[in-house]
Amino acid sequence: MRTISLVLSLLTTGLAAGLFYTYSMSVMPGLARVGDRTFVEAMSSINKAILNGWFAIAFGGALLFTAVAALLHLGAGHRAALPWIVAALVLYVAQLAVTFTVNVPLNNDLVAVNLDTGDLAAARERFEAAWVRWNVVRTLLVTGAFGAMIGAALKA
Repeated sequence: MRTISLVLSLLTTGLAAGLFYTYSMSVMPGLARVGDRTFVEAMSSINKAILNGWFAIAFGGALLFTAVAALLHLGAGHRAALPWIVAALVLYVAQLAVTFTVNVPLNNDLVAVNLDTGDLAAARERFEAAWVRWNVVRTLLVTGAFGAMIGAALKA
């Protein structure tokens, strides 16, 4: 079970890191080049579409599997990987804090904008720079968590 939890944590943490990295490297730079209506409409659509089971498995699974891996490595003789797992868990929880206190509220505010009557330029102004900045922070945090899980796997 220890090996399975490590593999599942490594996989789901890597998927989460890849997702945030993709936003940083392609999605947001691509959307930066479009008009306000297209930006708000596309980002709102993305924010709705991402709420699906596959995303939940990776996003929630990283927390769950990393916590399980930590518990399974508490026993004597299995602790070499534990500091790496705990580091991954702390970094992933920090990423969750950023996501749920900054990015999700920004997403919710943007989705609430009426495309026909809302001030799209103002909505974009409130959203884009802050969302991008904090996405970089959470990308670094979850990438650090992924790196720590690699360290754990090497020590296990």
